[in-house]
Amino acid sequence: MQPFAFQRAASEDEAISLALRNDATFVAGGTTLVDLMKLNVVTPAALVDINALPLTAIDVLADGTLKIGALVRNSDLAYHPAVASTCPVLSQAVLAGASAQLRNMATVGGNLLQRTRCYYFRDPIYECNKRTPGAGCAAIDGFNRIHAVLGVSEHCIATHPSDMAVALVALDAEVHIRGQAGERRVPITDFHLLPGDTPHEETVVARGELVTDVTIPPRRFARRSAYVKLRDRASYEFALASAAAAVEVDGDIVRDARIALGGVATKPWRAKEAEEALRGHALDDRTLDAVATAAVAGATPRRYNGYKIELAKRAVIRSLRLAANVGNGSKS
Repeated sequence: MQPFAFQRAASEDEAISLALRNDATFVAGGTTLVDLMKLNVVTPAALVDINALPLTAIDVLADGTLKIGALVRNSDLAYHPAVASTCPVLSQAVLAGASAQLRNMATVGGNLLQRTRCYYFRDPIYECNKRTPGAGCAAIDGFNRIHAVLGVSEHCIATHPSDMAVALVALDAEVHIRGQAGERRVPITDFHLLPGDTPHEETVVARGELVTDVTIPPRRFARRSAYVKLRDRASYEFALASAAAAVEVDGDIVRDARIALGGVATKPWRAKEAEEALRGHALDDRTLDAVATAAVAGATPRRYNGYKIELAKRAVIRSLRLAANVGNGSKS
């Protein structure tokens, strides 16, 4: 680990000012950042501790919108009554991630900004365009079993690691960002960037900008929602494929739906074609097969990760079946 300066911010304005003045990185729980600093993958000259900022509340606004502070710990988010009752997919996704100890430290903002688990990114001996722009991508012709099949480019196939962000995509969430120029709101689907030819640019957050809150609007489909995570072991493991599904059902017919994939793409992946294939149809086997196929349309497998396509399809089908049964007494 390289030497760095350390300062604590007492307000959002101070945090932004310190970050701009010192070209600093914000730190809260540090569950990803400290790991990468120990590996010399990231070497910030300065850190600004933002844990004192008043961004730790979960509020239900008058219109039913959930407002979640960026410093809310993942464990507090998962077990909050309003979250568990109005959007169970989010609670399930958070509890599927990391370990209890890490969830007690990790924050909502940090989860959104976490870096890939690609082993080539995390080892400076290998070429990586995320770590060193223009260096090349060792994963493309390397051991790419855990890598992405959707949203890839010739410069990067690293998978986005977040479970929480996948659920937020299925809930139409917005991310609130504050910087020197003021505040802005970004749909979660636009928050993370595809790698293209600039894989080192991972989100729309600019230098000196601070994620302050996440809001989830009231949606009828949110209550009937579920998260399915498929991985090599039952806990403390990243997804090989995951799916977040939320459905509004009228009788046997799906009126509206959201489907998002994790573990298979370079960013939390909204499967809009799959949603279109589902609307207006019953959740029968034929429809589910068509929806699952649409969810992975355009997938580009490499030597070792082609299995992820079938895995993602099965995760989609399972999550939709679980979501449709929320609240009707079925446990199938």
